[in-house]
Amino acid sequence: MRHRSLLCLLVAAAVTVSGCTVERHWGGSASTGAGGDGNAAAKIGLVTKTNTNPYFVELRNAASAAAQAQGADFVALAGQFDGDNDGQVRAIENLMQQGATTILITPNSSTGVLDAIDRARKAGIMVIALDTATDPASAVDATFATDNLAAGRQQGQYVKAALGGAAPKLIMIDGTAGSTVDTFRHNGFLEGIGLKDGDPAIVGREPANGDQSTAQQKMENLLQRSSDVDAVYTMNEPTARGAFAALQARGLHVVMGSIDGGCQGVENVRDGEYAATVMQFPRKMAQEGVHAAVEYAKTGKKPSGFIDTGSVVITDQPMPGVPSHDTRWGLQNCWGTK
Repeated sequence: MRHRSLLCLLVAAAVTVSGCTVERHWGGSASTGAGGDGNAAAKIGLVTKTNTNPYFVELRNAASAAAQAQGADFVALAGQFDGDNDGQVRAIENLMQQGATTILITPNSSTGVLDAIDRARKAGIMVIALDTATDPASAVDATFATDNLAAGRQQGQYVKAALGGAAPKLIMIDGTAGSTVDTFRHNGFLEGIGLKDGDPAIVGREPANGDQSTAQQKMENLLQRSSDVDAVYTMNEPTARGAFAALQARGLHVVMGSIDGGCQGVENVRDGEYAATVMQFPRKMAQEGVHAAVEYAKTGKKPSGFIDTGSVVITDQPMPGVPSHDTRWGLQNCWGTK
């Protein structure tokens, strides 16, 4: 909190920042704008959705460590909550004023920060999306992220296999409407389980914005309408924990999957709270983003397109036809606190 308050005070005269967190202040004397002079130090700004979600904490910490290891300057900012587009816009403007050479961002909305990103790129700043793609993808120079459509498909394939031929009676706990992550994971899951939106097999669907308490409340509300359910999709592991609490209170046992691969989520799978999670690799996203930023400052070279950083099913109940690793492997490769 002390570091966060310090940066807010430092920049208050220039711009209002909506929720911020700091890992390192700028240093050195590198020039602003396009790289390529051979001597410039990378000034890297990271803008995440929030500074409290463990996933984004891991992304921030990994980026900070990679920047330090490569001699780059680093500042991390964040929105106050999942969906705080205005906060992210102000963060981008703040980083532009501070002389960032590259901005790494996990956009709250695929379209909510496009104007600010466009201004940054026109100023010669490379912008890379991490974790969450923009729409259109060409709004940024490159994207380092999980293939969320594939991750959702993996979850859906696993749940379908685990049902053992039983007809799905599905509840879907989605993320934040308008986010490409939410859309791709949702659509991928339906593809994997073999359903389409509007199918009567989907007995309930609610967004929870990635929040555990909201997910529990939404699941409780859905179960009041109908408790005849045998499968649950969750957009991420906090929503899975919330959904599990609501199901447990009613004594219901279902096949539930999730996506994230945090250490707590792997432990949840090991302990039987849900059957499987799809692990993604935020450290790799952050490290590759920082490496690209350093290369840009040195040579002006930019990455382009979508770079998939991978995903894998984690479960102790493997299913035929669904490649997976067990929770022992998961705990050796998870992100967050073990």
